[in-house]
Amino acid sequence: MTQIRVIIPYHLKNLASVTGELQLDVAAPITLCAVLDALEARHPMLRGTIRDHTTGKRRDFIRFYACEQDFSNDPPDTPLPEAIATGTEPLLVIGAIAGG
Repeated sequence: MTQIRVIIPYHLKNLASVTGELQLDVAAPITLCAVLDALEARHPMLRGTIRDHTTGKRRDFIRFYACEQDFSNDPPDTPLPEAIATGTEPLLVIGAIAGG
């Protein structure tokens, strides 16, 4: 197991009753799916808020960033960068904003 750092939006922190950065134990390989599985296992109240219960697809207006790269549209089994896998950098779960 590897300690992965995750930062989630304020409203999801409130829902999960957490503050600051989250640290999760994730088994290799370190993929977006593996990190989200660990996040939802540790904080079950987040199930369905980041990705759909049935399809597992990312919810609209949620984005995933790792090492300044957008992983939002990548397949969920894509390996995350080494800096995420080693805990050097956090995975960012961002609430996107739309408007115009």
